[in-house]
Amino acid sequence: MKIQKTLATLTVASILTLSLGGWIYAADSTFTDLGSTPNKDKIIALHEQGFINGVTETEFHPEAIVTNAQAIQFITKGLQLNLRTMKFIKAPLASDNFTHVKNDAWFAEAFINAFYNNIDLPKDIEPSKSMSKEQFTYHLVTGVERVGNLPMVKLVPSTITDEDEITAMYQGAIQRSLKWNINTLTSDAKFNPTSEITRSEAAVMIFNALEFLKTQTVEIQ
Repeated sequence: MKIQKTLATLTVASILTLSLGGWIYAADSTFTDLGSTPNKDKIIALHEQGFINGVTETEFHPEAIVTNAQAIQFITKGLQLNLRTMKFIKAPLASDNFTHVKNDAWFAEAFINAFYNNIDLPKDIEPSKSMSKEQFTYHLVTGVERVGNLPMVKLVPSTITDEDEITAMYQGAIQRSLKWNINTLTSDAKFNPTSEITRSEAAVMIFNALEFLKTQTVEIQ
């Protein structure tokens, strides 16, 4: 499929200023189930700005496990990965690139946006399966680098006590997520890479990623 890209040069700070308008910390939220959820202010802020949705209008389900479909929706909507700078001869379909993503599924657009913004998803990804913390981190960091057009840098790696459990291809992204404060380790320096990520954890990571991008002044296309 032929794609023509229209270049638009803006700074990351400018885009986030235009799109976010600054974080709104609401005293209350339309979500009634956040309770004592850690970092719930970050979830509220993202929801107030339209960057995340609840499971219903009044429930976020913070402890629910994130499916692959929900994860890609979180990342593409949170980072505003879309097709607005691209022109297509024919409208893209999710089924063109993903075996198990139906074109009429609620998450089909998110997968299309992810694919054409170079989020490295397997063709046979199953939307209903859960996503691990290391997988979510990898895809989120890929998106952050896409948005920020960030250069490759050498980092002093953080010591991770369960590093032997990390999939090799995700190690670099995990280290960068720690450097950029998108993720933090536990008190005993564990990352828990294979744990299933919850909706609240995913939302907090999106918030932290956007906070990091606000500090960047590089030009993007």
